[in-house]
Amino acid sequence: MMQEHLVKDGVYVPDTGAVWPQKPDEPLLKPKHLRSVVVDENYPFIDKSLKFFLWRNFIYAGIWLLVFPLQRLRYGIKFEGLKNLRKNKALFKDGAVTVCNHVYRWDFLAVVQAVKKRLWFPARAENLMGSDAALIRAVGGIPIAENFAGTKKFYEAFDFLNQKKKWIHVFPESCRWTWYEPIRPFKRGAFEFSHRYNIPLIPMAIRYRKPGALRRFFGVKHPLVTLVIGEPIMPDMALSLKQDSVRLLEESHKRIVAMAGIEKNLWPPIL
Repeated sequence: MMQEHLVKDGVYVPDTGAVWPQKPDEPLLKPKHLRSVVVDENYPFIDKSLKFFLWRNFIYAGIWLLVFPLQRLRYGIKFEGLKNLRKNKALFKDGAVTVCNHVYRWDFLAVVQAVKKRLWFPARAENLMGSDAALIRAVGGIPIAENFAGTKKFYEAFDFLNQKKKWIHVFPESCRWTWYEPIRPFKRGAFEFSHRYNIPLIPMAIRYRKPGALRRFFGVKHPLVTLVIGEPIMPDMALSLKQDSVRLLEESHKRIVAMAGIEKNLWPPIL
């Protein structure tokens, strides 16, 4: 159920003119299906081929050399709370889960830029049918399976990554609404990863800034981006998976709402 929405003084709210879907987990943009992909128990959730290894390294080299500087040029990206990563470094020795609102095309790369690690993340299977499929896989996308047997393999892939102490990223809003300002309800899956592997959860929030006069002169209409990194939240292994994932969800949602500069959020933490 939607609620009253209020932001703090000085918080910039982009005027997108968009018509938002009625359901908070309904994609605003749907990829054009260029191919058919079946994500079942036979799908290679973790591609261990040499070809994929080389492709992934090539893409991440491009991210470090090209995308990070372009993030600063195009979106004026700034980071707040990096000290929360540095001072808690010891907590992350076995990996971590990062969560963030999903609001622009390069937001995953902003998280990568903040943590300076290669991340893996659950991806919508339908996104592998569009033009970005190869890039999604290369940066760490693992598609969510479409049947029970495939779901088992999906979790086995993340079990393998956790054994390697890799970091996981999840957008708990489940889909991107470009430049949307309220924080939508979260899905529980991201928070199950934290409890399942007994690793810290790092909440992050994307907050907007109004573009300056120079950018506006050159026709920039989209907002500038600040990524705020919060203190890690530890799972409570004394609770059940369901109990703790709900606790982690609610606490993360509350912190992300606050870091985004929102006093009263339009949406509840979970539907």
